[in-house]
Amino acid sequence: MESQNLEHIHPLVFNEEQSNETKKAKCSRCGEVVSDPSFSCGECEFSLHKKCAEAPSKIDRPYHHHHPLVLLPESPYVGSCYCDFCYKKCDFFVYHCSCGLDFHIKCALFTLSIAEQKLQELNHIATKDPSVFLEEGNKELENAKCFGCWLPLGESRYFSVACGFNLHIKCAELPHEINHPFHKEHPLVLQFNIKRFSCKICGETRPRGFLYCCSACSFALHIKCAQQPTKINHLSHRRHPLVLQLNSGNLLCKTCQETQHEKFVYCCSTCNFSLHTECAFLPPIVKDKNHQHPFTLFQGQPSFVCNACGLEGNYIAYICSTCNLMIHTKCISIPLITGVRRHYHPIYHNYFISENESKIRDCSFCDVEVNIDYGSYYCLRCNFIAHVKCATKYRDRYYIIEAKDIAGNHDDDLGVNPITCVIEQNESGEMTRIKHFSHAHDLILSDNVMENDITCDGCMLLILDSFYCCTLQCNFFLHKVCGKSPRKKHLWFHGCQELHILVVGYLFKCSICEYDCGGFSYKCNKFNVHICLQCSVIDYRTKHPGHQHPILYNRNQHGRCNGCGETWRSQFSCKHCDFNLDFDCSRLRLTTRHERHEHPLALAYQEGNDYPKYHYCDLCEKERDPNLWFYHCAICEFSAHPNCLLVSYMFIKPGSMYKGKGHPHPLTFVWKPYRYIVCCKCSKPCKDLVFECAELTCNYIVH
Repeated sequence: MESQNLEHIHPLVFNEEQSNETKKAKCSRCGEVVSDPSFSCGECEFSLHKKCAEAPSKIDRPYHHHHPLVLLPESPYVGSCYCDFCYKKCDFFVYHCSCGLDFHIKCALFTLSIAEQKLQELNHIATKDPSVFLEEGNKELENAKCFGCWLPLGESRYFSVACGFNLHIKCAELPHEINHPFHKEHPLVLQFNIKRFSCKICGETRPRGFLYCCSACSFALHIKCAQQPTKINHLSHRRHPLVLQLNSGNLLCKTCQETQHEKFVYCCSTCNFSLHTECAFLPPIVKDKNHQHPFTLFQGQPSFVCNACGLEGNYIAYICSTCNLMIHTKCISIPLITGVRRHYHPIYHNYFISENESKIRDCSFCDVEVNIDYGSYYCLRCNFIAHVKCATKYRDRYYIIEAKDIAGNHDDDLGVNPITCVIEQNESGEMTRIKHFSHAHDLILSDNVMENDITCDGCMLLILDSFYCCTLQCNFFLHKVCGKSPRKKHLWFHGCQELHILVVGYLFKCSICEYDCGGFSYKCNKFNVHICLQCSVIDYRTKHPGHQHPILYNRNQHGRCNGCGETWRSQFSCKHCDFNLDFDCSRLRLTTRHERHEHPLALAYQEGNDYPKYHYCDLCEKERDPNLWFYHCAICEFSAHPNCLLVSYMFIKPGSMYKGKGHPHPLTFVWKPYRYIVCCKCSKPCKDLVFECAELTCNYIVH
């Protein structure tokens, strides 16, 4: 055979059958192992499939009639090139169009045979019956999609091309052109979705596949949507037929109880009855991996309560007669096990919970009682319970967990003890002398609260009750409760689901309260952020001294905070009364100090004195709202706004040590408010908190 047109310098020999040499050879155009018939070169290792050798230099095709596809010996791009058919890399010859469409030779010739309705030329391509493979438990087939219609491949018999591309046989027989009542101006042509058109009926955009399109009007329909009838009779509404039309009136779908604005629905305008297109054609039987029996479609039920989620439903349900269950269509796919930010353990879906199992009945998200006779998510270990709707409302706030991925006990990582050794205990078993991971010396328990204020090295708050102190008097103190803070902890308000590690010796800005802090912090290694000890102890359900009832954090609670008077969209709220508290106010320290006042100041929640002269802040001298929270000294009748009292650096303990990166010696936090000392880095006076070198012979000072 003359080989000049095949870009080879030697004559080529035609092989009807494979020899030992050709069995190992690869086609120089498609890169696959050569099969018969083929061409080979007797003088070098050049080989070609017969089909690749005869591939035309240009293809004019119905599926892309704007431009021809040109055969190129290599990718036209600087980077990688991927086939728009099978989405695999093109390393050899490629059919290319200037509008960005690329195909392997095999994929291009396969679609050309379909476009020209030459299905007899595809006899060499295997076809498969999905029912056989589904019975054998083929996991890949369960998730596979048809390239043409993008519906599950298991719906009907399909072509299975060796490159991994699959196509329903019925999609290979689709007409090239149709007339549709929703676009009467022009016919719709079957073509590749190269411009990423969205379907006018379902509103969805698919990255690949076929669609029926009018390019001049930018009107496109998915194959399935184009084949849907424009009028149907439905068992759930027998009075009138349902007509396919645009949902401009925000009608609720009677099946899923949701609204799809500006999408097509099947509707009876007379009765204001509508069904989403996907809800109108539900399968009669559905099998789900989380339930041992199949669910059967049940239509015509006026109303029911879903056994899976506990919410009402209408008209259409799925039932399991064996288990006596009736559920919403969308509840069939409820995940059996999920993880949520508010709880460290996996939570399990149950269709009911017995009374002796559940001690807490209020939902951990909305604080409304959960009806345990219907479905909910529950953690038996912690009495955590939640409505199905609340736990799965926001897709970015829960994640699905497979049973096989739950290994061991989740509590194994929690509560790592910060106390490395208990040296002494009293008669009641209380630890009186310990070794703590954060300090080099032994700590002893003391109830002797000193007259001079001492600050906890863990939370940076005043110590007013039992505490641990260093036996060598090195100015290290810990609240008894701070000394027991676990080394690892799950924080419900942080987006990362990994455990936070308790660390010491950092100067950091807390990612929650945004104060500059010293002391202990919980560090997220994934995002490299710190959370102060005071913020870390706030639970999503808490009891605050400023209110008589428990309060729950609700991200949708829009209203006025009773602490500061500001309006917030997310805050703690009380289900018994009209009380709201934002996150910042919930973490206000109960007792604090200020340099301009000699006594401790306590957080007060309402002014008890009606005399107007008391309704002023003694720091800023401005009027304050007597119904909002403030700090107060009962001895001196001194009162102040919280924002006036909470100054910068108040969560950094003077005298504590810090190992900085810019100086070889340890640094000490020191207040320098009255001495004009120059900073060694910027040469400006140091007027407040500074770092001072702990070495007596070193005069290093820096802001």
